[in-house]
Amino acid sequence: MTVFNRTEFDNHENVVFCADKETGLKAIIAVHSTKLGPAVGGCRLWDYASDEDAVYDVLRLSKGMTYKNAVARLPFGGGKSVIIGNAKEVKSDALFKAFGRHLERLGGSYYSAEDVNITCDDVAVMNTETNYVLGLEGKSGNPSPFTALGTFLGIKAAYQHKHGHQDLAGVKVSVQGLGAVSYTLCKYLHEAGAELFVTDINEERVSRVVNDFNATAVNIDEIYDLDVDVYAPCALGATINDETIPRIKAGIIAGCANNQLAEPRHGEIIREKGILYAPDYVINAGGIINVYYETAPEGYSAEAATKHVEGIFDTLSEIFKRSEDEQKSTHIIADELAQEIIENGL
Repeated sequence: MTVFNRTEFDNHENVVFCADKETGLKAIIAVHSTKLGPAVGGCRLWDYASDEDAVYDVLRLSKGMTYKNAVARLPFGGGKSVIIGNAKEVKSDALFKAFGRHLERLGGSYYSAEDVNITCDDVAVMNTETNYVLGLEGKSGNPSPFTALGTFLGIKAAYQHKHGHQDLAGVKVSVQGLGAVSYTLCKYLHEAGAELFVTDINEERVSRVVNDFNATAVNIDEIYDLDVDVYAPCALGATINDETIPRIKAGIIAGCANNQLAEPRHGEIIREKGILYAPDYVINAGGIINVYYETAPEGYSAEAATKHVEGIFDTLSEIFKRSEDEQKSTHIIADELAQEIIENGL
């Protein structure tokens, strides 16, 4: 297995492989950049098919956090961590304490938080061994509602750019993945009058959204073929790829999943197809924005966090306009904006 020669490796400052024999912990922590501040990014627990897949994921995700934090204008660098294993089998307080000890050894160069299959309660267990965690209950709390709000506003910004107005009444939206963030996103969309088509590998989640928001359930693979206005990828990444792009009929792709483009070239392919893409790390930054306000000198304020999240609308509007003016794909414009901020400071 190689690391330095991988295309996902982007001069990461630190990649740490963590193990604990007693608990069975196997984890990887990747610090991409600390130029703007300590690296911040969540920890996800996933049953990767191979260690290589885990390395691929953590390298991409950590770089994405550097860019996400920069474009959100937060004084954070970018990092990410993954714990390898089946959540139903490996989760334990002992495991999270062991992971917390590994975080502590990094001395504050990386702060972790909740992510896929990791809850605020799990982070609280890590906190018994380290202070280098964010998103704790009683502080900024669950970031999911803020991620959902930012994603909803991003969809509105995309619709405004594409159609000249923000009214989502009657707009058909397909939502792929129905976790905590996308459940709240569906709530916002339903209240705005959108017509929802949803799918998830968890049938209970599907039933809940169907019942609560009058959504239409579709099969997992069918989601790409629907004649909808907006496709919202909200599960794991790489769903925009060579196989799916010819099938996507939506004029807008805007969702809360990370790493939605399987490869950077897919951003240009969908632009040429006339699809407006909301870059993932811009539209889904609401959660990390909320977490930042936990560290604010004046103390946490949900009102201040919400106001900052609302700025995602303007940031995406700027990216869409620059993309149109410069005839470049939106993900390239977002990357350029992030690089400008990293180079010049906040």
